Amino acid sequence: MGKSMIFTQAEFNLRCEWGAAGITQLAPISDVVVIVDVLSFSTSVDIATRNGAIAFPYRWKDDSALAYAQSLQAELAGRDRAAGYSLSPASLLSIPAGTRLVLPSPNGSTLSLSTGQTPTLTGCFRNCRAIAQYAQTLGANIAVIPAGERWADGSLRPAWEDWVGAGAILSHLPGTRSPETEAAIAAFHQAKDQLATSLAHCGSGKELITRGFAADVELASQLNVSDCIPRLVNHAYINQSRDRV
Repeated sequence: MGKSMIFTQAEFNLRCEWGAAGITQLAPISDVVVIVDVLSFSTSVDIATRNGAIAFPYRWKDDSALAYAQSLQAELAGRDRAAGYSLSPASLLSIPAGTRLVLPSPNGSTLSLSTGQTPTLTGCFRNCRAIAQYAQTLGANIAVIPAGERWADGSLRPAWEDWVGAGAILSHLPGTRSPETEAAIAAFHQAKDQLATSLAHCGSGKELITRGFAADVELASQLNVSDCIPRLVNHAYINQSRDRV
């Protein structure tokens, strides 16, 4: 095996690696990439697109995001979770079908726009079974990418919820498993019977609850309540389950 292939998990059908580096290694040799950012990009996209909205990921939460939304005749998700549409899943529960929404996110959005030509989905606890079933229609070689969060210095903070969320999706997939995949699945099986409690007590969950967004954590902890399949098409996530027979 060449040195450049050491970290690709290419010997296995089911692959799992963190963040942007994981996409760099796994996306070029995989049939599909699944981005997992449970708190809260992936959960927000599931809820929005399940309602029939169209979600445009965008990398930056700055003034350019407004210009981008205007160029698409779309609404811009706000930075403030307490007002209007935002990355708060609860803010999107009643979003009308057909709404075009730009979702700036340094993690889920940035990764979604980094996968090149590889088909890209986003998944969470709510739709993990549906995502796994659809991913299999795109090919046997599936890369699941836990997004993680960021420390204050900008470095990757491996986030418990994304690792376990990746394991939730991978647990529904057939194929040979890399050791990283096996570890993520084991983490999910260990947590699944107390998922709501664990999500509320992990670092990301505690942060949101402290800020007053316990409802977002509760929504994110719901397991397999959605058949939504958000797929990135022309730079926007749309619900592929609406097109299935």
